[in-house]
Order: sequence, then C-alpha cells, then structure tokens
Amino acid sequence: MTRSRQTRSPLEAGRHSPALTPIAAACSVLILISGQAYAQAAASTETQTVTVKGIRKGIEDAINVKKNSDQIVEAISAEDIGKLPDASVAESISRLPGVTAQRSAVTGKSQQVSVRGMSPDFNGGLLNGREQASTAGSRGVEFDQYPSELLGGVVIYKTPDASLAGLGLSSTIDLQTVRPLAFGQRNVVVNYRKEHATKAVNEPGFTTGDGDRFALSYIDQFADRTIGVALGLTQAKTRGGARANFNSWGGWAADVDYNGGKVKTPGGFTTDIETTDSERTGVMGVFQYKPNKEFESILDLFYSKGDFSVKKRGLEGPLGGLSAGANDVGGKLINATVSNGIATSGTFENWKGVIRNHNEDYTDTLKSIGWANTLKTGGWTLKSDLSYSQVVKDSVRFETTAGLAGNTYNAADTISFSGFNGTNFTDVKYTSGLNYADPALIKLTDVQGWAGGSAAQAGYYANPKTTDDITALRLSGKRDLSWVLTAVDVGVNLQKRTKERVTNEGALLVNGTVDANGNYINRLAAVDMPGASVGVGGLTGIPTLNFNPVGTLGSVYRLNPWTDSDIVGKSWGVEEKVNTLMIKGDLDSTVAGLPIRGNVGLQMISTKQTGLGYLVDKNTCNTGNHTCGYTAISGGASYNDFLPSLNLTADLGGDKVLRLGLGRVLARANMEDMKAGLDFGVKNDAPALDGSGGTVALLNGSAGNPQLKPFRANAIDLSFEKYFGKKGYVSVAGFHKELSSYILRVAKPFDYAPFVTPNTVVPLPAQWAG
Repeated sequence: MTRSRQTRSPLEAGRHSPALTPIAAACSVLILISGQAYAQAAASTETQTVTVKGIRKGIEDAINVKKNSDQIVEAISAEDIGKLPDASVAESISRLPGVTAQRSAVTGKSQQVSVRGMSPDFNGGLLNGREQASTAGSRGVEFDQYPSELLGGVVIYKTPDASLAGLGLSSTIDLQTVRPLAFGQRNVVVNYRKEHATKAVNEPGFTTGDGDRFALSYIDQFADRTIGVALGLTQAKTRGGARANFNSWGGWAADVDYNGGKVKTPGGFTTDIETTDSERTGVMGVFQYKPNKEFESILDLFYSKGDFSVKKRGLEGPLGGLSAGANDVGGKLINATVSNGIATSGTFENWKGVIRNHNEDYTDTLKSIGWANTLKTGGWTLKSDLSYSQVVKDSVRFETTAGLAGNTYNAADTISFSGFNGTNFTDVKYTSGLNYADPALIKLTDVQGWAGGSAAQAGYYANPKTTDDITALRLSGKRDLSWVLTAVDVGVNLQKRTKERVTNEGALLVNGTVDANGNYINRLAAVDMPGASVGVGGLTGIPTLNFNPVGTLGSVYRLNPWTDSDIVGKSWGVEEKVNTLMIKGDLDSTVAGLPIRGNVGLQMISTKQTGLGYLVDKNTCNTGNHTCGYTAISGGASYNDFLPSLNLTADLGGDKVLRLGLGRVLARANMEDMKAGLDFGVKNDAPALDGSGGTVALLNGSAGNPQLKPFRANAIDLSFEKYFGKKGYVSVAGFHKELSSYILRVAKPFDYAPFVTPNTVVPLPAQWAG
C-alpha cells in the first residue's frame, strides 16, 4: 500500500483550482452521496481520503515531473519500487517521446538508448545524479545492467541543467532509486514472471527456450520515521532458444574439374546452431536518516551482475576441390549430375570437415555507491555527495576445431550434396560418408593445418577484460533570495575516471603439440574430446561430436599468445580528471503579464586527460609466429570548457506551457579513441603526395589520439505543452544543435621521427621517410 497526496503544481498554485482525475471525481460523487445518507443519523461529518494507486498513479507522477520541471524533460515513474513495466530500464525509457532503445547484436536485448536520433554515446548516464561507468570502449551506459524492478523512476533532461554533473550532448538520463521516507508505510512487493519460446525450426539440434524472472522489494520506516530502509533483489534467467547460422562463403560457386570440363559446385559452407543462456542478479539498498528538518543523510548501494553465454555448435569445410590448409589436399568430384554447367548433385572424395564447438561468454559486474548529506543552516542548504561507480566486463571466447587427425587420406571421408541450382546455397542438402559423431575417429586437433606445415592451431582463445572506475566528490550550497533570482546554487564536482582494457589472446594448441619451452614436437597432436555428446552440424543435420570448451585451458589446451599489431592495439588505458565549478540561479518573475520561471547557469570545466597504449614497429613483426615488438607510450592534454545554460518556462494559462532552452553542451570522445597506441611500417604502394596519381613508398600506420577534445554544440530547444490535469498532455517540440567541434576518423600527414629507432626500416628515397 502506498499513500499519495494531490498537490498543486507551481503553475497552478494561487491561480487555478486543482483538476480532478476521473477516478477522483467518481469517488467524490460517492462520498457526497454517502455523506447525505448519513447526515440524518449523525450531526458530524468525517473526512475521507482518496488514494490514487496503480498504473494511474505512476502516470500522474510522471506527468507532474514533466509539468513542474524548469527544463524540458521526459519522465517515467513507478507506483512502487519493482513496478516499472519492463524487463530492463532501457525498454521502459524507450516508451518516452523522442527516445529509441537499441538492441545488442549479441544478446538481442535492449541495451543502449538513442535520444532525438543521436548516438547513445551523446547521452550522459547518471544514477541518482551521479555519473556511471560503462563496459564498452565508449562512454554509453548499457542500461540492461539496471533491472527495472530496482528503480523508482527515470528523468531524461533534454536541455542542460547547470547543477547536474555528467551532462550529455543529446540528453542526460538520470536513473532514480526510491527514497523510503517518502513512503507512508511499510511496502513489500513480490514479482514473478515466466517466459517460453518455441523452436525456431523443427529440425534436429533446435531446442525450445524458457526463462523466469523474480523480484522482491521491501521498504520500511523506523524510529518515528527518522530512519528509512529500502531493499531490492531481482534475478532473471533465460535458457536455450536456438537459432541457425549459415555462411555460404560469400555465395561462392566454385569452378571444378569434372569429366574433362568445368562445372560449378558450392564452394564451401560454415553453419552453426547457436543457443544463448543469460542470468542477471541485481541488488539495491537505500538507507535514509532524517532526524529533523535540518539534516538528512542517504546511502545508496546498487549492484548488478550478468552472465551471458553464446554456444555455437556446427560444421564447416571447403568443397570445390579446394585445399584449406597443410593437412587438406583437396577433394575430387565424383558421381555428379550436371545441368547447364551446374553440378546439381555430386560427391567430393577426401573431404575434411571441421566441427565447431565455440563459446562466447562474458560476465559484467556493476557496483555503485553514493553517500549524500544535506544540512540547512544560516539560510543555506549545504550538500555533500561522495560516490564511486565501477564496471568490470570479463569476456572469454573459445573457438575449437575437431575432426580427423593427421594429414592422411581417409576413403570414408566424403561429402555429398544435392539440390544445387547455382545460387540456392542455403537450400543445398549435405550428407557425409564419415561418422563425425564417432569419438574413436573425431579428435581435438588442427584438422586442416591452418597454421601451415611447420606450426599448428587447434582453435583460438581471447580473454579481454575492461575495467571502468569513477570516483567523485560534490559539494554545493544553495540560498534563497528575494529578487528576480529567487535562489542561487553554487557547487563544485571533482571527478577522476580510469578505464583500461587488457586482452590476452592467441592460438590454442592441444597438449603435446609443443614442449615446455614452446618448441614444436608434434604439430599433428590430437586428444580426445572431454565430456563429448552427439549433436548436429548446424543446418546440414549431419551428426557431430560436441563438447563445452569452458575450463579446458590447461587441462586440454595450451595458449600460444599472439602479439600482432592489431592484438597489441586492443590493450589500452585512459585517465581523466574533470573538475567542474557550477553556478545556477533560479528565476521567478512576470514578463508582459506572463508568469515566467526557470534558471540560468554556468559550468566551468577543467579537464586533464592521459592516454596509455603501445607503440608497435611493424618492421619487427614476424607474421609466421604472430609476434611484434612493442613498447609502452603515453600522451595527453589539458583544456577548459565554459557551458552557459538558460531555461525559461512561461505559464500561458489553461494548463498550457511554453518552454525555451538555450545552452552549450558537449560529449567527450570515446575512451578507446583516446588511447596512445600507435603502429606503423612501410607501405610501398601509397598514393603519391604530389597528386600525380602515382604511388610511392612511405611510412604508414594507425593510432589513437590522447589529445582528443569533446564534441561541442550550441543548442536551442523550444517546447509547447498542453496538460489535461493529471490525465495526460500533448506536446510539440523542436531543437537545433550546431556542432562547433567534432571528431572524425581520417588519414592525415604524421611525423614518425620521434618513434623511429635504428632498427626501423625506412622507405627510399629518404625524403619519403616520415
């Protein structure tokens, strides 16, 4: 149960009577009738209270937030904690005007939010007014990490507010947890939801999917309502649900020798059945202490952990007589049926198929802590806020290969195809002569010899880990005034952010391939598949031997780390120190007979940033061993920004409002783009610098830029809103943002002289060096 009060908005206070909702009006009629009935039995009257609850209460609260705001905002509100209507807050936000949820290509879930058609990276992401860390190389908050059951509401600021830290260029999205002392009594909410998904295709290997979602929240008040506690727990699991992938290798029809001529056959295929499993646990805690009207202390805790796994089980291999590696001599077409130069069916001898048992797993862990204090003394309202936000994303990708070991011919290893018309690659039917589900034949090994005749690669392993930390301290003071400015708010926000990504990846070798020093002793080594079970090779339906590779690094496989330039470049770090001085004045006046309210403000921001990375000299690279020499480098920049803002709201009467927003806004660069990494080498066929159309040899490379400055824009917003009491509203809005600085990925002349060493190969003639 909750208690609600019908309040009058600042626009209505002293000028209009509060409007009744249909529910309240109906209840008023009943009260009037019952009051008349009891008048003859008693001389006294009893005051009765109308309590609006449920979805209507949430809608009315959201409308009030929008109507009473000094900025142009959109809002959603739950009646109680745990009652936002969607699985994730991203889905809830996407219901608002001008807001679109973007789904993850990996999970399929709503993850990021686009406001007014702009990139999610242009949003500022806050939790209770505090900037939040993110898992990606960008700054965009991944909202699927915030279970909707743990939030009480969301406010999207479409115009800047000088008192908010972490403002975005397109919007600032503030997720809000509840305040337990705002509730009238104890509140307990329990939610449970079940889901079920049918088979995508009624074929072998495809499974149904299911999931469940549980949420529990508890809100209470103690010590004569001076202490409030809110606790929330949610857990969601989704299991199974399979989908098919088929790659025809670019729709490649191979020209194959047959009976003295050429015929076309499928060139090859890769097909998987992909299943996904996910689990997320969220915990929220709010502890509020308010012993009197002058002091309040609030401790916010938020924790979310998600586990996600994609399992791909399938089969791949070349047809068309193609040899794919040192262990595959290529097949020969026999028994073909040919029509108009196309082999509609046939069999390839000496085929070597590769069984795919791939996993793409990750775990993300979000921790957010905030401690806010408010003290009213001497006409001032003083506030302090200490916060910490951390996100860690740990990913593991296993790609394993299994099939016939060695490099010898097996007469039974054939593949037959039928139903081919030259273009219908996904409709072709395949059957194999070899039993690819026989554990006596099928081994974990470098099936086709992809690493060449002197090395081995029985799969691939990658383990990138991203860590983002934000620590912030905010101090502010607000004082009421008797002037056009009704209040002034002055504050400072000191913030440090550190983000790094470290990856460890390379080829998988089955144990016994190399000795303790990494020297090859048997490149054809093969081992049994642990915990094997029988599955199918994707859409081919061919039975295959499958297993889960998780946990096999060490027991089955050894990692041969690669340090190619592109892999070294995946590790980086960025540190930012952002100090913001904020000044805001509240406005309340009358212009030409119209009541005007709003605010005017300024943020003065000092930024110092440092990017870390690695310098790779491609002249030192050994492509056969996948190694390059590299050294750590760093760089950075310091700069200042001044962000003025003005928000005005005019009461036009009749519940009509006109809003104007002016301001300067910014969005900082993606943190991955700010790395100091650099790799370069000689490019012998670069376009001539004199524009002659010829080619020359010069040093060429790629790099991040630790001196990148933000996107900056001047913004104008205008909005007209007509309210119908608390029942609803209609609004028409427009905006204009003019970018004054922006970030592009472009090629430009670069002086490599500081990075050239005595071992660096430079092009000739010498004037092209650098």
